[in-house]
Amino acid sequence: MIRKTVVEVIAALLILLWVYAAVSKLIAYDSFRLQLSKSPLLTNFPGFVAVSIPMIELGISFTLVFTKWRLPGFYLSFILLITFSAYLVAILNFSYYIPCSCGGILKGMSWKTHIVFNLGYALLALIGILLTKQVKDSSTLENTVPL
Repeated sequence: MIRKTVVEVIAALLILLWVYAAVSKLIAYDSFRLQLSKSPLLTNFPGFVAVSIPMIELGISFTLVFTKWRLPGFYLSFILLITFSAYLVAILNFSYYIPCSCGGILKGMSWKTHIVFNLGYALLALIGILLTKQVKDSSTLENTVPL
């Protein structure tokens, strides 16, 4: 029962993160797109990325709402958070220009704090994966008929 509650809390935290991130990017779309166009890794396709990232974030949040799709949502959250963190590390270590397209709360964070923040949420997603698998395994065992 506690595992299921923890999974629900983690899902809710990730939903808040993804919806907040997507909405803040969409509200400041022009600024977000401009910053992406200055990124040395994304210079060639900022329009595509500026639309894709918020849509992916909203899609992931949608999967986390439904128990049936929650495990893939946790996996997608983990992958995206690790990808964002790797992107930040690459930009910090190999770029002369560091674009900032973050909004709201994240805008006030240092880059290292932002990486730690992302990795903390990635850890939550990983815990969500592990606990969801445990909850599914235990419910499967409970639903089997003894011979």
